[in-house]
Amino acid sequence: MNFEVIKRSHIKRNILISVVVVLMLTAIILTFTKAKYKITESMPLVNGTINYELSDFNLIGAYIQEGDNYIQVNGIPTSGYEFNSKKSYCTVNNENINATLNYDMETQTLNVAPLTTKGTKCYLYFDEKASGGDYILAGDNPPTNSTTDWTGGTSYYYTGNPNNWVQFGEFWWRIIRINGDGSIRMIYQGTSANETGTETQIGTGAFNSSSDKSYYVGLVHDGSSQHGSGQNSTIMTTLNNWYNSNLASYEKDYIDTGAGFCSDRNLQSGSWSATGSHNYAAYVRLYNKGSESASLQCSDVDILSQDNGRLPNPIGLITTDEAALAGVTWNNQKESYLNTGQDYWTMSPYRFGSSNARVFIVNVNGNLGNSSVYGAWGVRPVINLKSAIAISGSGTTSDPFVVVTS
Repeated sequence: MNFEVIKRSHIKRNILISVVVVLMLTAIILTFTKAKYKITESMPLVNGTINYELSDFNLIGAYIQEGDNYIQVNGIPTSGYEFNSKKSYCTVNNENINATLNYDMETQTLNVAPLTTKGTKCYLYFDEKASGGDYILAGDNPPTNSTTDWTGGTSYYYTGNPNNWVQFGEFWWRIIRINGDGSIRMIYQGTSANETGTETQIGTGAFNSSSDKSYYVGLVHDGSSQHGSGQNSTIMTTLNNWYNSNLASYEKDYIDTGAGFCSDRNLQSGSWSATGSHNYAAYVRLYNKGSESASLQCSDVDILSQDNGRLPNPIGLITTDEAALAGVTWNNQKESYLNTGQDYWTMSPYRFGSSNARVFIVNVNGNLGNSSVYGAWGVRPVINLKSAIAISGSGTTSDPFVVVTS
């Protein structure tokens, strides 16, 4: 008998049995693991992405500030609050652990470091963000007038020559109004507290380089329709370039990208065409009139903002209605902080006729006027600050409102 052959045969059979056993065990483990991880979730962490069973990492507490206290809520807030990393903490078996927490409100991502123990539970606290509008309204120099705007909320606006001075982004501004959504609309005033003169504008230029089509009255247009967007006017390009050079770095934390601007391209009556003669709605409201007909309403098709994709940047111009409410009207000159002794553009269409697109301006005398879009007049940017920002100061030139940026 060949014992060597028998021995090799036994070895092969043992190896085969071992392979089968390993394969069976592998199949069992994979099946168990697959079933187990049907109830897991992936959490982005500072040192990578780790899978934890839902029962292992249980975020059981979210608390928001309400006055001097905190109340538990069912979900993590998405706006109006900021994460309090000092007050937030994690526990294991009801004992605090030494962990650093950070919650990104924008990406809704929680970072916990280190996270090495199962059964970790975290308690997140969120503080109310300061409301700049509330601060101004409660101060010594609040807006004195109000009306409902297109948000459906109450807008508080300044008139006359008020203490509405602001320092923001290395520039001086004047507050036009606190919008109905709480954001703060303001107009450029210069690099110092100038009340009049060319320093109150970033330069002069045309509203548009062409005037032979009705759509050229738009801050933006599409080259074919009444309420279009997608193509910038000449003045929109000027505003974009200035914004990108001077304010873009402040956008994330301080500038409201959704508040928008009203480019009211509705007509007095009749049907629109690119070459037909039209009086625009603001012409009807404000030509040869005072402020009593001014309106802060706006149809949705003419609300221009970065968030709705109709503006490349969250910057625009003052509207004729806002100017009228502040005291700049057609036939009734009043003292107004908007009178800079310069001619400058608004963004409100006036009329179109005889191949000439015309837009409202604030003229050198502090009244409303109008100009063909290729006229060279002053450019005064308008922006909206977020409602949930901290502000100090009282609004005077010696103690202006200052946006707290640190």
